[in-house]
Amino acid sequence: MLEAVQLNQEQTLLSYLVDFVKVEYLMRTNPLGIRDEIAVKIQEHTSQDFRHLHEFYLNLCGVFRYTYYKDNQLEFTFDGREPSELYKMEWSATFKKWCRGFCKHDNFIRAVLDLTVFYPAESPLLMVDNRMHAFLLQHFDIKIHPQKGIQKKMA
Repeated sequence: MLEAVQLNQEQTLLSYLVDFVKVEYLMRTNPLGIRDEIAVKIQEHTSQDFRHLHEFYLNLCGVFRYTYYKDNQLEFTFDGREPSELYKMEWSATFKKWCRGFCKHDNFIRAVLDLTVFYPAESPLLMVDNRMHAFLLQHFDIKIHPQKGIQKKMA
């Protein structure tokens, strides 16, 4: 159920991520608002094509479930809300909090911009950039094993 809720929010949350990254980048690198070539390209970017962030999103969903619901996804609520509504609210809030934290790292901001704003539209979907995956693994100190799933790194 939680995974379905997360997948239903992918477009909305990735749009939030890209918009947040664009604003953060412009505030850091162009606080005076000078309209140079890069600033204009970022400001005029309106694409909703987030296919290059899809794998990152799926991995982040898995990290959330591993971190907060690794024992049992089902939770009883006694306030009348549906569990899916609670999951949607928790996932959205956590995703946005993580995004704000990720944006403290310049390499993360550059990677998101490279995969969205500056990625050539006519290019095919390829495994172009592993920076997002590497960032995720390092940030959460985890490894993602194809058969075993998400695991904490051992020292």
